[in-house]
Order: sequence, then C-alpha cells, then structure tokens
Amino acid sequence: MECTLCPVSCGADRPDFKGACSADGLKIAKYYLHPFEEPPVSFSKGSGCIFFCGCSLKCVFCQNYELSRNTRGKQITVEDLAAIFKELEQSGADNINLVNPTHYVREIAAAFSIYRPSIPVVYNTHGYEKLETLALADKFTDIWLPDLKFMSREGAARYCARENYAEFALPAIEYMAQKPLKFDENGKMLSGCIVRHLVLPLNAGEAVKAVNFVATLPKDTYFSLMSQYTPYGDIKNIPELQRRITKREYLRVLGAVEAADLKNVFIQDYESADAAFIPEWDY
Repeated sequence: MECTLCPVSCGADRPDFKGACSADGLKIAKYYLHPFEEPPVSFSKGSGCIFFCGCSLKCVFCQNYELSRNTRGKQITVEDLAAIFKELEQSGADNINLVNPTHYVREIAAAFSIYRPSIPVVYNTHGYEKLETLALADKFTDIWLPDLKFMSREGAARYCARENYAEFALPAIEYMAQKPLKFDENGKMLSGCIVRHLVLPLNAGEAVKAVNFVATLPKDTYFSLMSQYTPYGDIKNIPELQRRITKREYLRVLGAVEAADLKNVFIQDYESADAAFIPEWDY
C-alpha cells in the first residue's frame, strides 16, 4: 500500500521500498520500562516505551539518530508487536508508549486489534502530523505526547528536512490538545495532552514563541519545557548546536512561561543535559 501517513505523502510502497522516513517493514530498536518521561507518564514503575525506527523529519541533532535514519533495529511482525504490548503490561508498565509511531499507524492499529492492553496508550510524536493520520491514531490513543520543535520556516529549514514543519505541527497539536484530561486517584495520567519543547542553543526566541502558542491551547493542556539538549547527530556544520544551552537562554524562556501564566507545567532542571539519558539500543 502506498504510504501517505505523514505530511510528506511520499507514496512509498512499503515494505518493498523505503519511504521518506527511511522505513520499510515494521522495525523497532528497543522496548522497556522507561523512567524518564514526565512524572504522571513514567509514574511508578515506568512507561512501557517502544522505539520505532525511521522518521520523516530528519532533525540533524536527533538524540535517537541511529533510529531516525533506520540504520539499526529489528524487523518484527504485527503479531510480535501485540505480544510486546502484553509483555510490557505484564511487567508492570504504567502505559504503552509508542515513540515515533506515525509511519507505522496502520500496523500499530492492527496490533491493537489483536491485543488491547488495559493500561493507557501514549502517542509520542515529533508533531509533524496529518490530521487524517491523527484521527486513525485517536482510536487507540489515550495520551498525546507531541514535541513542538520549530515555530518558523527558517528554524525548521536549518535543523530538519521539513521547512513546512509548523504548518502541520500547529494544527496537529491543536487537535491533540482537545483530549480530555484525566488522572486516577494516585495521580497517574489516564488521558490528556502534554506538549513538549526542547530549547535549542541560540533559539530562545523560538522557544518563547512556542510558549505563547501553548498559551492559546485549552487551559488543561500540559506543557513540558526541556533543557536537556546535548550535542549529538550530524551537527558539524551548525556551530550553535555544538554546545548546550546557556542558563541565560533558559531563564529567558522560563520568564515567558511565567508571563504566559500556564497552569500545568513541567520544568526540567537546567542541569538535565547529559548523554547518559540517551538509551542504549538493543537491536
């Protein structure tokens, strides 16, 4: 079937041919209980993350570079994926966390038709989404966890392969922010939307714009501000990305968060930039 799931709509006939996302067949690099998501997502025993290979966005600084370029990983079947859902649930995962799932939405939906866990499902995305694909994913998604990476065409053109990132990401996040917010009696998130933004060096202005956009979303939308940028990936020709952000840059964005009067916010410690948080890939 020709793939038009992401905004590139490259029409690749996977698995026989690789698409703009570099993906052919269903492929993952790791699954495990991950303790470093936002508190109500990782919660008690950890988020049951499944890291999918390939990505149409191709950010030059991607911390999951080997995955996004599809240079490592293991081919699995839809039945294998359903079995992974069950294994993670039985191991105590607080949710099933689909990391970078966009180009596999059909296979993921088929896996859920085989086995649907009784725990929430997290759709963990770069934000570069078509509304039609999100409508398909909404049938199995309880928690939306999108990145809001770039607000301008200039920033997207410099740091990823999709200059039109914001043209799709902003309406996509507006769609995801409509998900009702629900927690259980212990504080674990059952439903809702958390919008993430990673502050990049020399990009505090972009981050402020992201904060101001989030302020236009429903008031119960969560915002997660991240300081964890660590130089990684193919950044040799981009000088500013060869350092972490400064405290001054981060404080400027924190000021914007306060000025926007956002109610539901997660703030990462400035010292969070550390390559130790990048997973070691199993496959």
